[in-house]
Amino acid sequence: MTRTDNPVARIIIYIALALFTLYNILPFTWTIMNSVKLPKDANARIPRYIFSPTGENYADLWLNIPPENFAPYGLALILILFALVAIGLSAKRIPAPNSVVYIGCIFAGVAVALILPEIINTAEFYDYLINSVIVTMGTLCVSLTIGALAGYGLARYRHVVSVYILVIALAFRSLPSLALVLPFYYLGQLSGLYDTHILLILCLVATNQPFTIWMLRSFFMEIPREIEEAAMIDGAGRLRSFVSVIVPIMWPGIITTGLFTLLLAYNDFLLARILTQINWTLPVGIAQFTGGEDPGHITLAAAASVSTTLPILIVIIFFQKYLIRGLASGAVKG
Repeated sequence: MTRTDNPVARIIIYIALALFTLYNILPFTWTIMNSVKLPKDANARIPRYIFSPTGENYADLWLNIPPENFAPYGLALILILFALVAIGLSAKRIPAPNSVVYIGCIFAGVAVALILPEIINTAEFYDYLINSVIVTMGTLCVSLTIGALAGYGLARYRHVVSVYILVIALAFRSLPSLALVLPFYYLGQLSGLYDTHILLILCLVATNQPFTIWMLRSFFMEIPREIEEAAMIDGAGRLRSFVSVIVPIMWPGIITTGLFTLLLAYNDFLLARILTQINWTLPVGIAQFTGGEDPGHITLAAAASVSTTLPILIVIIFFQKYLIRGLASGAVKG
C-alpha cells in the first residue's frame, strides 16, 4: 500500500476510519448504556441519552442477595481482578515465560470463579458462567491436544492419504451445525450423557476439530524439518523433539488457534441449547431474556451481554501479541 502525503487525502482517510470505528463500537456502547438503565428508561419511546445509571441489573443478574451485602465481596473481587490484570500486563518483568504467566492468570481467575458460589449466594446466571467455563476449557484442552498431534503428523507425513484426511476434515467442517445436532442428540440419549458437560465438550470438539487441525498444520508447515532432525541427531525421539523443540517454537500458533477455538466454543448456541436441558451455557442463558413481554428483560439482556463479553476481552488483551504474531506468520493461508 502506497503512503499518501496529500493532506486532503489523509484527512478523508482519517474521517473514514473514524466513522467506521464509530459504526463498529456504537452497538456495544448502546448495550452498555442499556445495561445501566432502569427498564422505564430503556423502553422509552424516545431514546434517552441522559439518565441516572444503576447497577441493579447486574445485581439481579448475578446475585440472590441484596447488593449492599455484596459490597465487601465485590471489593475483594475487584482487587483480585486488578491484581491478575496487573500481573498479566507486567509479565515481561516476571522471571518466567510470558505465556506461562498469562495462562496462570487465566487459571487463577477460573479458580476464583469456581470458589465464589461457596462463599456467597449467586443467581442461576452464575451457574451458566461456570458451565461455559467448564465447556470452553474442556473443548480448548482436548482440541489443542488432538489438533497439535494431528496437525504435526499431517504436516510431516507427505502422502496422498494425508490429503484425503484433510479433504474429509474440510468437508465435515463445511457441514452446517444443524445437520449434526440430531445425530449428536441421539448419541447423547443412547449413551446416557445427555445434558452433561462431557457430551457438549465432545460434540464441540468434533465440530471444531477440522478447523484446529487445518490451522495448526499450516503452522507446522512453516517450521523447517531440519530443526527437529537436529534434535533427533542429539538423541531425542520423535515425541521428545516435538514437545521440547517444536512446541516452544509453535507457541504463537497454538495460542492463536486456541483463541479461535475458545471463541467458537464460548459463543456456541445451537449445540448448547439442544444438547442440554439444565446445564445451559451463557449464550443460551442470554436467550431467555430476549423474548417475552417483561420490560425488565431488555436491561437484563444488556447486562448479560456485557458480562459475557468482558472475559473474552480480557483474554484477547492478554494474548493479542501472540494473536498478531500468529496471524502474521501465515497461519491462515490455508
